[in-house]
Amino acid sequence: MKWRGRRQSDNIEDRRQQTSAGGYRGGRRLPVRLPKGRGGRFGLVGILIIVGVSLFLGVDPAVLLQGGMQPVSQVENRQPVQGDEPSQFVAVVLADTEDTWHTLFANAQRQYEEPKLVIFSDTVNSACGYAQSAMGPFYCPGDRKVYLDLSFFQDLKNRFGAPGDFAQAYVIAHEVGHHIQTLLGISQQVNKQRSKLSKAEGNKLSVMLELQADCFAGIWAYYADNARQLLDAGDVGEALNAAAAIGDDRLQHQGTGRVVPDSFTHGTSRQRVRWFTKGFETGNVDTCNTFAAAEL
Repeated sequence: MKWRGRRQSDNIEDRRQQTSAGGYRGGRRLPVRLPKGRGGRFGLVGILIIVGVSLFLGVDPAVLLQGGMQPVSQVENRQPVQGDEPSQFVAVVLADTEDTWHTLFANAQRQYEEPKLVIFSDTVNSACGYAQSAMGPFYCPGDRKVYLDLSFFQDLKNRFGAPGDFAQAYVIAHEVGHHIQTLLGISQQVNKQRSKLSKAEGNKLSVMLELQADCFAGIWAYYADNARQLLDAGDVGEALNAAAAIGDDRLQHQGTGRVVPDSFTHGTSRQRVRWFTKGFETGNVDTCNTFAAAEL
């Protein structure tokens, strides 16, 4: 990936020098509970409508939802990004996602709201609660921030067998994809609907949400390649390898030797590869409607 010498985002919080108390036992995502009275009258059909029209047809989902999740006010202890190469890489990738989504939102006559990205070590406190590095990168809709312990990139290479800088970039772009879903009101409606369903049915909605974020990551890769020529030969293969490496079926098989489809929350390796590829090949947000897809 041709990232050196490119613009770095200012939306980075470096908390690696801070000490966090407490702990958190969780998964790979941290949803936040919706405030009462926010978007509660839309069911799954409402989700399909919102996703189908999306902002790229000029419809403001906030109007449809009559308000959405508001960011939680927090006192930030911001520090400048240190001069190490991994943090510089993260800042460049985040900046490039900003370029892509600013353009797409502007084409829809809207203004893109940039997320923050927090670099931390070991544990971190977010609006969604305390989290440990072991859960991996995550996006918190409560404060609209992406959280990343840079040690995950070593895990991606050594534990999951997915090396390469573009594999790392895919992970960041996927979490930014969750930010896009929050701006569109999709995440809020999924969380609301999921609370009314059985665990297995709720997991299916979670899979749709995660696969859509993979598709959004693919859209970023499309523009990074076609508009700014960031990709080197083999980069797409690195991203696809990473997507496959963290599929629910592969992770479950590696962990327990068993695969339980009803417990999937992120999608199979094949599904994750398929939806990233959809975004990358088309660059079209309309192709990312996982909620209306006949087949995931």
